Amino acid sequence: MNPAPNDDDRERDRIRAAMERILAGTAENSNGALTIVALAHEAGVSRNALTQRHTDLKNEFYTRVRERGGPSEVEDRLRKTTARLKNTIANKNTELEQLRADVPALVRTINVLTLENQQLRQAREHNLPTVIPLRDRPRAPRTCG
Repeated sequence: MNPAPNDDDRERDRIRAAMERILAGTAENSNGALTIVALAHEAGVSRNALTQRHTDLKNEFYTRVRERGGPSEVEDRLRKTTARLKNTIANKNTELEQLRADVPALVRTINVLTLENQQLRQAREHNLPTVIPLRDRPRAPRTCG
């Protein structure tokens, strides 16, 4: 008679099944990266379960990854996405630095325009003419010819 599987056996089965899915590129619960973190997430166990209790499965996973060769298609895609996002962040940081550098000049411009606006309003209130209207002159009739 076989003893009933205990929690440890069920956990090991989940880890092995997750290992197969990740190595096959069909991860269901993780990003599919060839890492212990992804394996633990895929199996629904803590990373500690692999690094402390099931070190044999951790070592088996690493061995199979090394035998497999290069990274999976999912991992390649994730690495490319990560590189693209890092580039985007660097560009945004450069743009942000430039915008922050522009702020003092813009504040000075606003202050100058505010002062000019106040002066113009005061001049208008005091009726200081800045434009002198010219008298209407009668126009000479045009002759065609």
